[in-house]
Amino acid sequence: MTVGPRCWACASLTWIGKSVLIGNTRSVYTMATILIIDDEEIIRVLLRSALEEVGHEVTEAANGRQGLELYRHRPTDLVITDIVMPEMNGLDMLLALTREFLHAKVIAISGAGGEKNDLDVAKLLGARQTFQKPFSLPHLLSAVRYELEH
Repeated sequence: MTVGPRCWACASLTWIGKSVLIGNTRSVYTMATILIIDDEEIIRVLLRSALEEVGHEVTEAANGRQGLELYRHRPTDLVITDIVMPEMNGLDMLLALTREFLHAKVIAISGAGGEKNDLDVAKLLGARQTFQKPFSLPHLLSAVRYELEH
């Protein structure tokens, strides 16, 4: 039985039983815990909707300092973080996180406008994958699936 998506952000997702089609790729998702760190509420809402749609438990933080504290209190299976944020930026958060938690899995995202270098630095600091905003939601969900499986 195919069930349509519950959120507009998930329009490219199609459920088939316990599997989900992301574009042309069929995947079986198991629930994971994911921490989203981004100062833009609309990005957090978009990512939360898409990730919960495929069965994940999501926690949110509006800056790197808050995200790091949440992770210290309750480590998650994956972190998706923005780079440019107030209080503690994503690079500083990533450095602190990977120093303290060697096996933390992180995907870094950043807005357009000359921040490609920041994404390169994020990879050097331990981000497994990086995405420039605006990003393709199906590509990001594929990256999430890949990182959770490996």
